Amino acid sequence: MKLIVKEYILKLKHTFTISRESIDVQPSLIVELQSNGISGYGEATSNPYYNITVPMMMADLNNLRPIIEACENETPEEFWQLIHPYLKQNMFALCALDLAYTDLYARKKGKKLYEYWNYTTDNNPLTDYTIGIASIEKMVSKMKELPWPIYKIKLGTHEDIAIVTELRKHTDAIFRIDANCGWGIEETINNAVELKKLGVEFLEQPMKADNWEAHREVFKYSVLPIIADESCIIEEDVAKCHNHFHGVNIKLVKCGGLTPGKRMIEQAKQLGLKTMVGCMTESSVGISAIAHLLPQLDYVDMDGALLLAEDIANGVTIKEGKIYYAEGNGTGVTLK
Repeated sequence: MKLIVKEYILKLKHTFTISRESIDVQPSLIVELQSNGISGYGEATSNPYYNITVPMMMADLNNLRPIIEACENETPEEFWQLIHPYLKQNMFALCALDLAYTDLYARKKGKKLYEYWNYTTDNNPLTDYTIGIASIEKMVSKMKELPWPIYKIKLGTHEDIAIVTELRKHTDAIFRIDANCGWGIEETINNAVELKKLGVEFLEQPMKADNWEAHREVFKYSVLPIIADESCIIEEDVAKCHNHFHGVNIKLVKCGGLTPGKRMIEQAKQLGLKTMVGCMTESSVGISAIAHLLPQLDYVDMDGALLLAEDIANGVTIKEGKIYYAEGNGTGVTLK
């Protein structure tokens, strides 16, 4: 098996702002694994919040090149268990590698990934489309630019209720709110009351990740469901979220790929938590991997490639929230 790693700089259509940062480009690592004329692809984007850069990911994978390239017939689960001890400190790199290996494995079996997992896609959820923080006028403009059935609205400003009130005047779409750790306890509880009136479905990670007492308080009193994101990074975090959140948003990049992501989904279901998978502004390489988990999810946020000025790959296509799988096996990804 041959390992190929390459950095891409993904240019965004618009400046993307959340409560803690703004970006115009997104550096991304693409991993390709080749075996017997077949290629599998994986992706992980850089992230300053988690202190992860593409050069760091590339260095860690190149250091493991002899071990990675010696693998051939292991199942994705066996491969992940083999590599995990070496990449415990860089789950982003592990994610890109796991996606590529899982994709390659399914292609070698001659199956789409969801077929390999024996999933049926009849009741897949629709994906939301994210509106980043900007002036109210700009946020309305971005929403009108792409009519959509579900919007995720980034908040964490001094005029959050005013923003949603104005956006509501222009659409009947479902709203989801992501404050990216930008609120406090009373603010969250009070905002939930007003936002419920405005047709909001749930709140995602309103408070700081490690403030578990605050999460417990809001869990008890919020009139809207609360979904964990920054509080749910790896497999061990799912159990912590029980009785502190109503659901978990699992990011493949943060947890180390599809293999642990599937286990986290199963654990969340056993605990009665709602299941969601989110993206980290990936291209269609990462987004297409997420698509094959849809049959197991209540919600999904896989609009990353839609936010790009130019995609680097072909894979799943998304129209008005509905996901259409690519023709090929595995994740169906091809690089442009």
